[in-house]
Amino acid sequence: MIDYYETKSQPISKVMVLKAYHKVKENKGSGGIDNMTWDELDKNLSKNLYKLWNRLTSGSYFPSAVKEVEIKKKDGGIRKLGIPTILDRIAQQVVRAHLEPKVDPLFHENSYGYRLKKSCHQALTQANHNCNYYDWAIDLDIKGFFDNIDHDLLLKAVGHYCKDKWVLMYIKRWLRAGIHQRNGMELERLTGTPQGGVISPLLANIYLHVVFDKWMQINFPDKPFERFADDVVVHCKTEKQAKFVLKSIQKRMEACKLTLHPVKTKLINLTGITKNVYPRMFDYLGYTFKPLWSKTKKGFHLMIAPVMSVKSRSSVLEKLRDLHIHKMRCKIEDIAEKLNPILRGVINYYCKFLPNETRHLWYLVNQRLLKWVNWQKGLSKKAGVDWLRTKWKVNPNLFVHWKLVHP
Repeated sequence: MIDYYETKSQPISKVMVLKAYHKVKENKGSGGIDNMTWDELDKNLSKNLYKLWNRLTSGSYFPSAVKEVEIKKKDGGIRKLGIPTILDRIAQQVVRAHLEPKVDPLFHENSYGYRLKKSCHQALTQANHNCNYYDWAIDLDIKGFFDNIDHDLLLKAVGHYCKDKWVLMYIKRWLRAGIHQRNGMELERLTGTPQGGVISPLLANIYLHVVFDKWMQINFPDKPFERFADDVVVHCKTEKQAKFVLKSIQKRMEACKLTLHPVKTKLINLTGITKNVYPRMFDYLGYTFKPLWSKTKKGFHLMIAPVMSVKSRSSVLEKLRDLHIHKMRCKIEDIAEKLNPILRGVINYYCKFLPNETRHLWYLVNQRLLKWVNWQKGLSKKAGVDWLRTKWKVNPNLFVHWKLVHP
């Protein structure tokens, strides 16, 4: 009989490893430097998981280097991810499942990133509320946050909330695992925790909980903020307050071996009065917060509202452009089947607050469909519009965005 709760020198049971396997597999993801796939792992699942459990419980588990992968950022830059092997991700999930219930309840209520029962929309809703009560905002950008986390300070923070020596031992090993670069060279990592690891978001939250959240709660309890991982917005009543708070945060970050980006960190004058010139809007989690006139029973009222940012719209259009819709040789129903999951995701995220502000995006999507009609049917522009409108009248739900902007 198999004892799934058997442990050795480290208190890790087989069932902990099995649960971690199922959790990691839900998220799928590619393999690391060993090129092991999920199919290869599943062929000898019992053997592979037993081997991992045996090493974890005996203390002989050492992670492989992470695989460096580059992805494009919305601003045109490059973000480097560090992808662990599948077995390393399962091991990280074992530790995360043990550590997260201990620390998550202690996190600040306005910390939203990668947390249980927290979401981007909650952060955006809170930011929207605060922007309409505070005239000034500080848009913080921590330069290379994930790459510059100090290992000693991080381990000290983890050790403060979790006394289990085996947790600290494995976190230390993951932090010091090398980076296998694209050119084949292996780079030693002295700071940071690579984005792409299962446990990295939790470690980042623990670090910023100590560095920023608790510090703000003690030193500036009357200054509300929203934090989603390393994306932070702080709210102030006056320009003088905003300048003082920003200067204090800069000193705190430097003391904790982090740096605020000199260009991307900004003071935002939403509705305040000042002789100096400041930006009137800022981007946060794919939205732009800016002043808008709202019509009420008493007339027009100036309010701060989140709308889909220009960068986000450009990113969606680039994704659609890469599909080359106009070159598809198929029925329009087949195009709808391919596009609707993408469009539905955009609607679910970016139409949460002011859906009418996305009308231009849907107009451009319809223009791409019109281009397909012109290529596929050989019709003129006017005839193509008539053909699309006929399709809309027959089946108004063919494309999910037609309920917002039809042809």
